[in-house]
Amino acid sequence: MSLFLDIPPSAYLHASEHFFMIYDRFPVAPGHILIITKRLCPDYFYLTEAEKIELTLLIDSAKTIIETTHQPDGYNIGMNCGAAAGQTIFHFHCHVIPRYTGDMADPRGGVRNCIPSKGNYMKS
Repeated sequence: MSLFLDIPPSAYLHASEHFFMIYDRFPVAPGHILIITKRLCPDYFYLTEAEKIELTLLIDSAKTIIETTHQPDGYNIGMNCGAAAGQTIFHFHCHVIPRYTGDMADPRGGVRNCIPSKGNYMKS
């Protein structure tokens, strides 16, 4: 079972045919949204083609929702696929994380910072 399946529709920011969106309960930044499959599906590689197409559209929708109350300077979009990648809830969800100038000292490398020594490829 998945704890995401216990989220009531009244908590959804938006729902579509295959997904729903909520604010992350442990946000990395103000406005952090999760896009979650309605069906139990382990990760991105188990999505159907229709779900993958819809996900792309929903990432844009999440950005629009975030920008109604926040003014981010950038975004990280992320999915953890498998325990080795840091996945702890094995029910597909995509993070749409707004980023703000100054929220970290050196954001270069973005998602590459999941392995800190690999984040900044610009350093020699």
